[in-house]
Amino acid sequence: MGTPEFAVASLDVLVKAGCHVAAVVTAPDKPAGRGMELQQSAVKKYAVEHGLRLLQPEKLKNAEFLSELKSLQADLQIVVAFRMLPELVWNMPPMGTINLHGSLLPQYRGAAPINWAVINGEKETGVTTFKLKHEIDTGDILLQQSFPIGGDDTAGDVHDKMKEIGAKLLLKTVEGIANGVLKEQPQSPQPGALSQQPLKHAPKIFTETYLIDWTKSTAEVYNLIRGLAPYPAAFTFLTGKKLKIYKAEKVVQAPAIIPGETATDHKTYLHFATADGYIAITELQLEGKKKMRVADFLRGYRF
Repeated sequence: MGTPEFAVASLDVLVKAGCHVAAVVTAPDKPAGRGMELQQSAVKKYAVEHGLRLLQPEKLKNAEFLSELKSLQADLQIVVAFRMLPELVWNMPPMGTINLHGSLLPQYRGAAPINWAVINGEKETGVTTFKLKHEIDTGDILLQQSFPIGGDDTAGDVHDKMKEIGAKLLLKTVEGIANGVLKEQPQSPQPGALSQQPLKHAPKIFTETYLIDWTKSTAEVYNLIRGLAPYPAAFTFLTGKKLKIYKAEKVVQAPAIIPGETATDHKTYLHFATADGYIAITELQLEGKKKMRVADFLRGYRF
């Protein structure tokens, strides 16, 4: 069960390992773009290309869907970047339902673990496989694997690393369950370093999170830009117009202007002042314009 590109890596690993995929469950096709044409999910495209049985329920409690799901007689259900499942779905197979989550649980439970880890300036993250139960992201842990977050990594960079690492961990988990060698570990606090850390959460990101607060430190602003790149992108306003920032660099230098004001030579650089330095914009998109590099933007824009 999955929808976006992130889930395709896991499905591909399972298929190539020879696992019998009884069916793939993904989101219904949705209209998108200017022409509002129906768009297929990345998981559906993969399933169709590989001749896998496909289910696209509008509602997961639909009687017809539940009947079809039960008829598959699956031993195990796997969820990667899908939606919340009702208990009558996740409790259906004899081996239960496992989920691949993009953090080292119990840290960063929620919808946007990759974004929040980068926004918060974490140096490390990881992936966790766990058994689903009632409360979101609280089930017993099966396996975990950590990996570093580079100082300049964007959420997109971490996503691309994570989907490959996660897919391999998922296969290892499935093999461990099949062989009966995996022991589930509860997420409740236990002795050790992890339990000593306060829990950080990863809720869904809303528009108010995208707006840059220039009174914060250079590091905080830079982490926000990284954590929202390449999508949905942090933004600010320039002469009253919304300005999305996709790429930037830190400038360690005491600002000569107040936070939020700009410094530019109108040719090669555009700096925004923060509380303790500057953010040098390198790739941006002004409202109504296409995405471009800063030099191209300055060539055609007058403040």
